[in-house]
Amino acid sequence: QVQLVESGGGLVQAGGSLGLSCAASGPTFSSYVMGWFRQAPGKEREFVATISRSGGSTSYADSVKGRFTISRDNAKNTVYLQMNSLKPEDTAVYYCNAKLLSQKHWGQGTQVTVSS
Repeated sequence: QVQLVESGGGLVQAGGSLGLSCAASGPTFSSYVMGWFRQAPGKEREFVATISRSGGSTSYADSVKGRFTISRDNAKNTVYLQMNSLKPEDTAVYYCNAKLLSQKHWGQGTQVTVSS
């Protein structure tokens, strides 16, 4: 079973950039489709981005398209989320997700706060 640990969250001004990392432990990281989700206070968790097992295919929520970039390094068992041109509405706890068939695994989350 894969275990996920996010890092890289913090406080940033609007227009700034921040990079998140998610380190996975356990075998066969490259078998998992990886994704990032976020949850703002009082709101449901929402999809941010996903990346295929090889890294060759990515998908983004419309709200982050053109500003965020998801990538992965299977040799390092790590998935990344580079966030540029951040907006106050990007403030949320960001969660890493690993999916394999019906299995879904979540990290503990990392807080991202964007000040106006």
